[in-house]
Parts: sequence; structure tokens; C-alpha cells
Amino acid sequence: MLLTVDLEQLDIRPGDLLLDAGCGEGRHCFGALERGANVVGLDLDLPSMSPHTGRMNDAIAKKDARGGFLQGNTFQLPFADGTFDRVICAEVMEHVHDYRGAVRELARVTKPGGRIAVTIPTATSEHLYLRLGDDYFESPGGHIRIFRPRQLAEGLAAAGLRTESCSFAHGLHTFYWVLRSIAGLPKADLSRLVRFYHLQLIRAVGSRFMDRFEKKVLNYICPKSVVLYASKPTA
Repeated sequence: MLLTVDLEQLDIRPGDLLLDAGCGEGRHCFGALERGANVVGLDLDLPSMSPHTGRMNDAIAKKDARGGFLQGNTFQLPFADGTFDRVICAEVMEHVHDYRGAVRELARVTKPGGRIAVTIPTATSEHLYLRLGDDYFESPGGHIRIFRPRQLAEGLAAAGLRTESCSFAHGLHTFYWVLRSIAGLPKADLSRLVRFYHLQLIRAVGSRFMDRFEKKVLNYICPKSVVLYASKPTA
């Protein structure tokens, strides 16, 4: 399973209640279920979640867990203060104008002593894509800012969260998006080279060697994403 957040580093434990804000297809939800957590996957894009609702319900029933998918807005989360033990927000902040407001809302629903993981694209990879073509930032729903980890850490601190560590992810995907940027995003899927590399990515997910090579080498040379892990003080 292709995950951006390291669920072990986030310290997800059996019985924890997890919110995945901006969950998309729910990859992190399914990973957390495997670790015994109860999960809520929230996203504005209902069509992204809908095809996976049946699988989610089956996984919840199999694990005797609680949760499911919910359509909702990260800026107005329909949960009480301090609801969740763990919160994930992956590859969302680069799409929103008021990312500090989004972080405050995520912090609000996190329990005191809870932990949160927020992922953003690396500034290096974003600048590379920008040099190769404007489509990456001008396509509908595209990125509106290039983050530096320090900016995000400052936003987390302003919301009362303490950044404790970071990690990098998806070194193999950097080359994939380079190829897509060169081909031009509106027509990238028509490129034989893009389709060929995508096939290799799918094969790499099931390869123990490629997984280790990515985590031990590529994620330190050319990561696509950076993950900040933070906690909410108990006081």
C-alpha cells in the first residue's frame, strides 16, 4: 500500500480514533484500520471516495472497528474539540489559500496529547516541475504555493502544535511527475513514456527491493513529499 505518512512514526495504536482530512481514496484510512484504529476519512471530493465506500465498510466490519467516509470541508470540520487521537492531512495544504486556518481546525479536533501528520510536496520538486511547464500550477485544482517545511512548521506552531520530526517520501514519484510535466498535464496520459513509467511504479509497490531503495536512497536525494509530525500539548 502506497502511503505518504509513516503510520508507525505517527504511533497509531489499536483503538485510536483517526481523522484523515483530505483522504481521497482513503489509502491512509485502510492502513490505519490494519493497525487496529477506528477511522474517519473526510474529503470534499465525493467521487474520489465513492468507489471505495464498499471496501471501507467491509474493512471496518472485518476489523470490528468504527468509522467510514464523510464528505466535508477541512475549514469547517463537523467534530467537537479534541475528538481524535491521530490526524492525517496529506497533500492538501498546497491547494488552499488559508493553510493556517486549515491547520487551526485540524488542531482543534485533535485531543490534547494527540499527534498529527501533515504532508506537502518538497520545494525542490515543485520548482523542478515549474521549470518544466506551467500546467502543474495552472491546471484546475492545482497547487497555489510552493512550501518550505519551515513555513508549515510555523503554521503548526501558531495553531498550538509542536513539530517533533519529519520524514520524506515518494522518491520514485518525482520522476513520474517530471515526465508528466514535460508531456504537459492535460495530455500526459497520452504519452507512452508516462504510461510505461506508471506501470513500473505499480510494479515497484510490490517489490521489497524497490521499496528499500526508495526509502534508503531516493527519498534522501529526490523526495516528492515531506511529512511533518507534530503533537498537541496536554496542557
